[in-house]
Amino acid sequence: MKVMVERKKALLAREAGFTLVELLVVLVIIGLLATLVAPNFIGQSEKAKPKTARVQLENLRNALDMFQLDVGRYPSTDEGLDGLRLRPSTAPRWAGPYLRDELPMDPWGNPYFYRSPGEGGAAYDIGSYGSDGRSGGAETGADIVVSG
Repeated sequence: MKVMVERKKALLAREAGFTLVELLVVLVIIGLLATLVAPNFIGQSEKAKPKTARVQLENLRNALDMFQLDVGRYPSTDEGLDGLRLRPSTAPRWAGPYLRDELPMDPWGNPYFYRSPGEGGAAYDIGSYGSDGRSGGAETGADIVVSG
């Protein structure tokens, strides 16, 4: 009887854990899944950056419109977007700040550009130079510009 109990214990002990082969198979499966799924997530974050920039530009556009309603003009290029947070000396009817938080950086970590008057007869241009941080470019490096 004692021999049978010891045999059962030995069998149970051998079957209790995973073998090295089983662990390697699981690791290979996890690795394959990671290589298939990870690029999709990385690509989505890059695609979201231009959309994020457009949303931030629309918020800045709204603040510029509020500035214009109070002051009667848009900030000059020299006053820049800082005129939305700090009273320019040339704007006595300024009733800001027109932005609650600090000026945002674009999704690539660069400051937004602002010029007034804008190109093509617009009152102003505001935008981002994209991922490359330079004027022009294509795809994620393309400029994103909103005119008012």
